Formats: sequence, C-alpha cells, structure tokens
Amino acid sequence: MVGPTQYQDGYWISEDGLRLHFRDYAGPKTKPPILCLPGLTRNARDFEHLAEQLAGDWRVICVELRGRGESAYSPTGMSYVPLIYLQDLEALLSMLKIKRFIAIGTSLGGLLTMMLSATKPGRVIGAALNDIGPVIEPGGLDRIRGHVGKAQSWPTWVHAARDLADQQAGIYPNFDLTDWVKLAKRFYRVTKAGRIVPDYDAKIAEPMRNPGEPVDLWPSFESLGTVPLALIRGEKSDILSAATHKEMAKRLPTAKSVTVAGVGHAPTLEEPAALKAIMAMLKAVPE
Repeated sequence: MVGPTQYQDGYWISEDGLRLHFRDYAGPKTKPPILCLPGLTRNARDFEHLAEQLAGDWRVICVELRGRGESAYSPTGMSYVPLIYLQDLEALLSMLKIKRFIAIGTSLGGLLTMMLSATKPGRVIGAALNDIGPVIEPGGLDRIRGHVGKAQSWPTWVHAARDLADQQAGIYPNFDLTDWVKLAKRFYRVTKAGRIVPDYDAKIAEPMRNPGEPVDLWPSFESLGTVPLALIRGEKSDILSAATHKEMAKRLPTAKSVTVAGVGHAPTLEEPAALKAIMAMLKAVPE
C-alpha cells in the first residue's frame, strides 16, 4: 500500500516455507533502518502511529511474526517459540541485506531484540524495549496464559471494543469507546463471514502450556552494551516490575528509563512520554 500511510507490503519466506509479511515505510538509505517487533498476539498495526511519525526521516520495517496478521500460520503450534522467530527474522534480515539496525520491541518483540543483539553483537545499534526485561513477572504471564488462544468472535466493532474494554480496563483506565474501537482494530480482523476475531493463530498458546526451564536473559540484555537504549515501562505493568526496570538501568548506565503513567502492559507508544524516549534514543544513534 502506498498513500497516506506511505508503506509497501513486503514478504519473505521462512526456512520451513511460510510466507511472512512486513510493512515497509520509506526512508533514507543512508541511515540504518528501524525494525519494529510486536508482542505475542500483536501485528504490524501496533506500530502504525509510530511509523507514520518516523517515516521519511527513517526507513521503518514493521514485522508480523508467523501466525499473526498477514503472515502465514504454521502447521504446528510448537514452532511458535523464540528460537524459530529468530530464524525467521534472520531470513528477513538476509533477504533485505540489513547488517545494522535499530530495534523497537514490545513485550515478546523486546525479548527478540535482546536475542538478536546477543547472537550477533554490534548489529543492533539502538533499541527501545517496551515493557519487557530479562525478568518476567509470573502473575503477568499467568494473566496472558488465561486469555491467549481462546476462541472469540463478535458481530460488530463496538461489541469487540466493549469486550476488550471489559478485559483490559485496568491496563488503559483512561480509554473511552473511541480508543477501545481503535485498539480493537489493531487486535482483531474481519472474517469472510463478517465476524470479528483475534488476528492471530490460536496455536500460539500451545508452547506457553509447557514453557520448560527459565532462561537467564540478563546476558542478552547486557549485550546491548553502550548503544542508545530506551527502557519504557507502564506504571501498572504486571510483566515488567519497577525493581527489574531499575536494575536494567543500573546494569546499563547509558540507558534512559521512562515510566508511562497510568498504563499497564503495554504502552501503545503513542503516549507522549514513550514517544519522547524513542525520539531521544534515535537522536543519540550515531550517523
């Protein structure tokens, strides 16, 4: 699509043959691109507002992980794990011949940002981690497990928005119906039958039922070293604790921390405080 939003649809093929999708917002070839990586159940639409702010000054690539948005669904739920997502992203970076980039990752996307940095130190030259860190709070994970993968459908966007408001009122307490409809159109899609449903493969929930042994993610986080880094946390987050947020800033003193008031997991990145932190991070990236 080229027009007011100024992006083109791009596609790449994973190692196991899935056709995966990204949005490509135009920007100068003289700068490293920005790679936007969404959360567990989310898609490229999460970054629409941010991409429109940055497009023209930066090339912005908004990825849809396998099983989300316009990316193909996997035949097996057990491929919905970080190792496979990383392989998919490596295939994308290879296809686009990207060697150095800035990453903006929300939740799962932030974990992938840290892992991309750890696997090839030096290629992530700036990053924003949105409401995620090396320690994930068990209560927040339990909340997510409780709703991911459940079959849901609604007849209208207003019905979907009101249900979303019932589920997430504590995350965005200041939202009105217009805000909830806008958020619902990021979360959900319309089927051929005219019903509104979550815009992801329900099988993404399968690996969460048997997560295995926890992995120490502090080394991956610390691999970001001295690059410009924005650490964004929702004040009401049940995924990233205030203590972990503080420890992250302590371990990487060049990182800039910001807490988005009155918001849970995760900030939309439209909040002035979040936008300001991202813009400051980008300004600090070396030419």
